[in-house]
Amino acid sequence: MTTVDPTPTSLPAALAEPTVSVRRGWIALLFAANLGVWMAFFTPIQVLLPQQLGQIAPANKETMLAVVTGVGALAAVIANPLAGALSDRTCLRLGRWEFGRRHVWTLGGAVLGALALVLLAQARTVLAVTVGWVAAQVCFNAMLASLTAAVPDRVPVTQRGGVSGWVGIPQALGLVLGVVLVTAVVTGNAAGYLAMAAVVLLLALPFALRTADDPLPRTHRPPLRGLFRGMWVSPRRYPDFGWAWITRFLVQLGNALGTLYLLYFLTDEVRVADPEGGLLVLILLYTAGLMATTVVAGRLSDRTGRRKVFVIAAGVVIAVAALLLAVAPTWPMALIAALLLGGGYGVYLSVDAALITQVLPRATDRAKDLGVINIANSAPQVLGPAISAPIVVYLGGYPALYATTAAVTLLGSVLVLKIRSVP
Repeated sequence: MTTVDPTPTSLPAALAEPTVSVRRGWIALLFAANLGVWMAFFTPIQVLLPQQLGQIAPANKETMLAVVTGVGALAAVIANPLAGALSDRTCLRLGRWEFGRRHVWTLGGAVLGALALVLLAQARTVLAVTVGWVAAQVCFNAMLASLTAAVPDRVPVTQRGGVSGWVGIPQALGLVLGVVLVTAVVTGNAAGYLAMAAVVLLLALPFALRTADDPLPRTHRPPLRGLFRGMWVSPRRYPDFGWAWITRFLVQLGNALGTLYLLYFLTDEVRVADPEGGLLVLILLYTAGLMATTVVAGRLSDRTGRRKVFVIAAGVVIAVAALLLAVAPTWPMALIAALLLGGGYGVYLSVDAALITQVLPRATDRAKDLGVINIANSAPQVLGPAISAPIVVYLGGYPALYATTAAVTLLGSVLVLKIRSVP
């Protein structure tokens, strides 16, 4: 008797390549869920944690903030691929009810993450803040792992650029809305945490409760025995995945280098009268540029079937914006650079996300493999300060920093040419 390898049509729905286009309602619910999780990520880092630690340890608040966010970033690096791997293996049945492998993680991450924010609102020591933020990072990264997998799980290749564009917008919009919410709508640090907890639940639960999530048959579940060993994806065996990881890492490293000291750049190099207000203006322009390009570029990429040319073009635009800051550190040039950075990053965000879904090694490991890709997003946030500080202090100041930003970003985008399986 001859054994026949399963074809995409014979695979269970949870593993088969999607062929039916998703509707606008599904995209809107996924957009909302991503907006909730990114607001929960960025708002504490930008506003709530600095305020809280400034009250708890005013004498060394900068050091304590670095410790808390650094430990949280480390937890994120570990939690995201691990939660993704567990999601890939989830087969849950309660009586007559059988659940899919993603929504239980979205639901659980939202509920437990909201609880962690509630506990953070009551924290009165640095240790309590650290524990609370690590718990929040673990929960929200579990949630993010399942939401990221929704695109290759449910969206056909010909629609992924446009959908990835909509999913990418919350990464910028979440920061703006979160800051406005906790500074202009609610008052007080504890009230800010409670507001963010409510936002996560209100925005994420509808997607988990109202959209389909195909269950994984136990016969197709990857074994738990190889879970940790399977975290390594061999670049020799899967070279396109390896090159996709490297390109994402370099572009995100360039982004980290270019944005870390932006407030100090406005204060010391551009010398604007109101650096905080100026930073808000730049963030708004950056967000506007991103929102103007990300969905349009994703849809153009879908229609043409090409990905790499858009990634390279995005890298060129970002590099040009960084070079403008290096050679002409003035307020008008900073405004132009912010728009260019947002526009270029918007193109990159949607098209590269779609490209990555096309080089995933196996359908059984989609969430885990995307979690490995997400390490390329979070690791530069840890390495960025270690690289940028010596450049600013010892190796040429802000012109050298933004020239380095341009070079690293351009290198990352050009290396996409190494990927062979995607045009």
